Amino acid sequence: MTERIVFMWFKNLTLFRLTRPFELDHDALGEALQGAAFRPCAKSIPFSYGWSSPLGRHSESLCHTIGPYTMLCARKEERLLPGAVINEQLLERVEAIEQQEARAVGRKERQQLKEELTLTLLPQAFTRSRTTYAYIDRKNQWLVIDTASANRAEELVTLLRQSAPGLSARLPLTAESPRVLMSQWLRGDGIPNGFELGDEYELQESDKEGGIVRCRRQNPLADEIQAHLDAGKQVTKLAMSWRERIEFILPEDLSIKRLRFTDTVKEELDDHVADPALQFDSDFAFMTLELSRLIDEVITAFGGESEGAPV
Repeated sequence: MTERIVFMWFKNLTLFRLTRPFELDHDALGEALQGAAFRPCAKSIPFSYGWSSPLGRHSESLCHTIGPYTMLCARKEERLLPGAVINEQLLERVEAIEQQEARAVGRKERQQLKEELTLTLLPQAFTRSRTTYAYIDRKNQWLVIDTASANRAEELVTLLRQSAPGLSARLPLTAESPRVLMSQWLRGDGIPNGFELGDEYELQESDKEGGIVRCRRQNPLADEIQAHLDAGKQVTKLAMSWRERIEFILPEDLSIKRLRFTDTVKEELDDHVADPALQFDSDFAFMTLELSRLIDEVITAFGGESEGAPV
């Protein structure tokens, strides 16, 4: 039976600005990704990481393009070998040597024994796999990764740099400080057009080692919240909604977390397309157009990109 193509709606956005135009077209990119295509994890190695088809296991295409948007999917498979298992067997091995040979086992020998045990146990370990989706926006020059983890995002960017030499990407830089502006918004001052504040936010003292206040379901204009702002705390995370279409959490690094399309948007979706491949394309086109508008207005809300950043 043919595997059904299922579109994965993005739930978190980590943004990378492409600092020079991404020039590989669909075919050239697909060929470039082949050099790092995912292969199942061999028994003797702890993990395997590479490109997989965003259309599912039965597709050979490692990228999928609709208009200026190209979707990618990185797959990681790793062997689950708990450190406690290794340490328990290592302890038994060390105790046996010390009893049989009447000598202490030094640090260097202990490390060598640990490495040997790891190689022995790896083939017996279960494997776990996960996928990370992303898309390249050639029109607006963004790489958008569906993850809330900075490490997973950087892992994918590194793989893409290896596959497409010349790729230059960095986190977004804005003209205005997100902390400063979000703190003003929490006072009800200057909230940008099209955005509304949610009821979840986080405040932190200007010293990043300072205290943190996390609030949910509490009016930001309440006296105790305003007192924190008066004392110098700044907003580092803020729940927002955009044009009654998307709800999300906005941290100070301008990633977008816990993204959710509202019922208003869901009613607009054409989810009755008979062909699963056409449904995938319809959902992909709809999502990327919505997110492109959102990203543009988020960056604009902070004064646009800083001087010297590409447009």
